[in-house]
Amino acid sequence: MTDRVAVITGAGRGLGRACAVRLARDGYDLVLVDIGHDIPGVPYPLAGPEQLDHTAKLCEEHDAAVLTELVDVRDTAAVEAMAAAALDRYGHIDVLVNNAGIAAPSGKPVHEVTETEWTVMLDVDLSGAWRTIKALVPSMVEQRSGSIVNVASTAGQVGYRHFAGYVAAKHGLVGLTRAAALDYAPHGVRVNALCPGSVRDDPTVEGRMLSEIARSLDVPVADHETVFIRDQPMNRLVDPDDVAGAAAWLAGPDSARVTGAVITVDAGFSAR
Repeated sequence: MTDRVAVITGAGRGLGRACAVRLARDGYDLVLVDIGHDIPGVPYPLAGPEQLDHTAKLCEEHDAAVLTELVDVRDTAAVEAMAAAALDRYGHIDVLVNNAGIAAPSGKPVHEVTETEWTVMLDVDLSGAWRTIKALVPSMVEQRSGSIVNVASTAGQVGYRHFAGYVAAKHGLVGLTRAAALDYAPHGVRVNALCPGSVRDDPTVEGRMLSEIARSLDVPVADHETVFIRDQPMNRLVDPDDVAGAAAWLAGPDSARVTGAVITVDAGFSAR
């Protein structure tokens, strides 16, 4: 696979890094996007510029050309500038992996969620994906090809107590996926959702999402893997590479007739 270009948001660590390295290994050139600073109200540190740079170096080890962009997906002008820079650098974009997301503020019933907490969750996890699609899909429509992979969650399919904002955002992302798939199917652009379950915090990708979810649920972080494994029919957590492999399949030609699909990688959790 040559001359294929992928944009990945939330690429500084975690699933974004895993997807970036996998696509680099598969021969893609890359635009790696992350915020590079913390967000007020989000109770854990977000990926910094040095983490995004490290992802870029890992991808360059697979001979990928890499452009890094520090972008807050809540900022429409910044997202549009990133899209312009990507197209200026490469001339076309073949794949968009919408991975940027937050898991908290969470951990409280609906009536205790503040308007600020609700707004930041939906603005990052749902509207951020809408903004990147809006900025990049016109070039895909023009070339009459492209694949958009929206990283949702099992929270896009089922409910979780005390996670109303996250569940609402991820359900919304699944709905956005299906609607956009219909909008762009006549133009050869595919849009699919990927729904990971409980993903292990692999230190090689500096993952921390599962431990932050544990904190929101008052689950002891030292024991959180054991607690979450109890709910997995396969008796194991999902690895970041499991999700990256599914994203690579949705991005590539082997899924050429797949659009509007919701693919779970959850060790059987949502089959119950």
